This record gives sequence, structure tokens and C-alpha cells, in this order.
Amino acid sequence: MLGKSIVAASVFMIGMAGSALAQTPSQISQFNAWGAYSYQSGKGKVCYALSVPTEKLPATVNHGDNFFLVSQKPGQKTALEPQFMAGYDLKEASKVVVTIGNRSFNMFVNGKTGWIENAAEEPQLIAAMRGGATMTVKAQSKRGTNTSYTYSLSGVTAALNAVQQCK
Repeated sequence: MLGKSIVAASVFMIGMAGSALAQTPSQISQFNAWGAYSYQSGKGKVCYALSVPTEKLPATVNHGDNFFLVSQKPGQKTALEPQFMAGYDLKEASKVVVTIGNRSFNMFVNGKTGWIENAAEEPQLIAAMRGGATMTVKAQSKRGTNTSYTYSLSGVTAALNAVQQCK
């Protein structure tokens, strides 16, 4: 799982920074299912926590590399921004639904990425992640395939704490 996290971290970094500014992310530490990473951007150090799914459904399709990450909002060391990144194009105008316990959060879709629809719910999702055991992410591919991913939340609190202390 660690190898996939590093690949995913590299993909995230390249996607966020652009290939001209791309630098290899450094792993701060691994906390069970979650890793904390950082890299230098033109605007300073970017820190984020990342995990890969423990289960991908349906099992009969190629999902590519999928991961969930929580990064610092640029210029706001204490504000955390969750996002889902799929290994395929998501269906335009569809929703990604993140469920932890009895709470669900909707994400809007942009290409291969899902972002929280209502930014005011970001702290609620982070709190649910810190207090939960597993998280399910449901999405729909551009081709119309309904997909589901299960993430372990073991280690997420320690990883998020490392991200918030990252300087």
C-alpha cells in the first residue's frame, strides 16, 4: 500500500503544481492507512494527508489509481481541504458522495476530481473522518459506471495533525 501512496502522492503533486514546477514529494510519516506528505511549490511548502482505498467496487472494472487526500488551503495552515481523485474521468454534473457513519457529504465533479460542494461543510467532514473507522466514496465514471471505494480511517487523525504542524 505504501508504494501506491507514493505513486498517488506524485500524481497529486504533478497535477497540482504543473509539470514545470514538479518536485518529488517527501513523506513526513506513515500513520497506518494514511501518509502525510509535503513538497515545495512556488508559493511555499504544501502539506497533505493521503490514503488509497482498501476496497474498489465493482471488482470487474479498471479503476486506475484512486485516492482521497486532505491538503492545507494555500496560505491557511489550519484550514484543511478534502478532495477525491479518481483514476478516470468522472461523469460531468454528477456528484461524488462521501459517507462516514450516518453522515454524507456531496462533492461536485471537475474532471477526475471531487471537491466539497459547500465549503462550510469541510470542517464537518474532517471531524467525521477523525471520529470514524471507515469512509465510503461513491462516484460515477464518464461512461456511467457506478463505483464505490472504501477507505480505512486508521491513522487519519495523526496524519492530519502532521499536516497542520507542517511548516
